[in-house]
Amino acid sequence: MELEGLGKWGPLLQEEYKKEYFLRLAERVDTAYSRGDPRVFPPREALFRAFSRTPPERVRAVILGQDPYPTKAHADGLAFSVREGIRPLPRSLQNILKELREDVGITPSHGAGDLSVWADRGVLLLNTTLTVYEGAAGSHGRWGWERFTAQALRLTRALPQPVAYLLWGGHAQNTAVGAGIPRSGEGVFVSAHPSPLSAGRGFFGSRPFSRVNAFLRERGGEEIDWSL
Repeated sequence: MELEGLGKWGPLLQEEYKKEYFLRLAERVDTAYSRGDPRVFPPREALFRAFSRTPPERVRAVILGQDPYPTKAHADGLAFSVREGIRPLPRSLQNILKELREDVGITPSHGAGDLSVWADRGVLLLNTTLTVYEGAAGSHGRWGWERFTAQALRLTRALPQPVAYLLWGGHAQNTAVGAGIPRSGEGVFVSAHPSPLSAGRGFFGSRPFSRVNAFLRERGGEEIDWSL
């Protein structure tokens, strides 16, 4: 794998590169991208986009996803995000934007689903698994990505600035616990997942965006501009 895309995270994660699981992971990822059938997403140049867009010193919040959208038009390397101009938006993303409107009164422009501006403002949009085969959600779930992204989560706990965590659904919550982030910890905000199957069971009304800003404000941190 081309690790330059990790940017400033690279030196912090360098011990992982030597481990046997990562060597196997890198070989599988390289093979998947070079073979091209079945297709692997996101595009290779976007593999570490979450890290490159949000360097460690700028992280103020982490939104933890599971794996990329398993479709070419959707996966862009950032959790829950899609490229500008994509229509229709994935249902989970539609529900996130609905809660954004209800929580902080922000109404994105019609069809807006590119969350890269959040990444630039300090929101680490991290999937626990960074690649997926086309049409097969969860298909790379046992490749070893979880160990790598868990270490990245541990690093966020050691940052000097206050960092909030938005953990939507059981997978994100269990992954975070495995990385030393307790479900009920300070600055940790848990709810149901925004998917159509579960959004009505605790995601809607959870007010994640205002709660993150309240946490940051109370600790002298800079609030996040959630506008899109």
